Amino acid sequence: MDGSVASTEEILPPTIQKLMKGYNKYLRPFFGNGPVTVGMSLDIASIDTISEINMDYTATIFLRQRWTDERLCFDGNKSLSLDGRLVELLWVPDTFIVDSKKSFLHDITVENRLIRIFPNGTVLYALRITTTVACSMDLTKYPMDRQTCTLQLESWGYNVKDVVFHWTRGNQSVSGLDHLQLAQYTLEDHYTSESEAVYETGNYPKLIFHFKLKRSILYFILETYVPSSALVVLSWVSFWISQSSVPAQCIGFINPNAANAYMYGQEMQEREDEMNGIVTSIGSRALRARKREEMLSRMGSTSNPTPSESKEDINSSQPQTRCTKCMSTARQIVRCLNCCKVENPHYIDNYSRLTFPLSFIFINLLYWTYYLYF
Repeated sequence: MDGSVASTEEILPPTIQKLMKGYNKYLRPFFGNGPVTVGMSLDIASIDTISEINMDYTATIFLRQRWTDERLCFDGNKSLSLDGRLVELLWVPDTFIVDSKKSFLHDITVENRLIRIFPNGTVLYALRITTTVACSMDLTKYPMDRQTCTLQLESWGYNVKDVVFHWTRGNQSVSGLDHLQLAQYTLEDHYTSESEAVYETGNYPKLIFHFKLKRSILYFILETYVPSSALVVLSWVSFWISQSSVPAQCIGFINPNAANAYMYGQEMQEREDEMNGIVTSIGSRALRARKREEMLSRMGSTSNPTPSESKEDINSSQPQTRCTKCMSTARQIVRCLNCCKVENPHYIDNYSRLTFPLSFIFINLLYWTYYLYF
């Protein structure tokens, strides 16, 4: 490694060779004399995707960092722009993106990074990065939801005693948002903040870029709400179609006509009479068994029944009693069903012509009031 650095320094211009002489990239600027201040700014080139399934977004950004290194001061009034590959010769901040799932530095046709040194020792270091960052989303009001995502920058190894981060121009440090075109969102607001990340190993400098997104409802109105409303209106028309025109009914059920209702009632009445006959027969058998039991008890002194016969009578009466209760319950259920019978089914359509649209309007009022104002 030392041989490679030495050979690189030999081909550098005299001014750069002078700067690199005795320079140690492993020591930060102002080592032992307080922290080095690093100013940052962002240029958002694009926000490619925002995924609700993975709860993340993918963005391409230009990250610019500025700091002053007193060891790089030189005489002159013009800055020096160096090849990005010479960054290996200089100390640079160990900045990383918090919550990044995957990131990469663009390298076509060469690595997209820039180094510029000013006469007073200020260093400008710029990178072009594409990163996928986690974003916790609240989807309870989907598709009329609003999301707040962040892009957080921290120092990996230097704590606040060694490095201090700050936005170079406050909220104006982030640019490029005015030209963004997102598929399903519009950018409502954005702002920046500065804080410290507290870990077990110490406190580290932290910069946060916040941006608020609002989902565009027009797409869902055209794709979801309009077709659904059209289907509801079409189903409402069916209440004006004659009941005799069975093929014209386009809803999930067909009302029976008066003749069918009468036949249905007759059938239910026959079933009830049949059940009543079964119950009466069982009741008469139970009555005869009780009379026989009383007669045998009065004749007990002369002709006592055998234990086996008494046991059989008792066992036979118990199932009959349970069966009687079941039949009585079934008869009550049949009577309840007869009470629900519609005398004239034609009235159902008349009532539905009014209740159907009123119910739909009422549900829509509740739906849109909740999603738009709460």
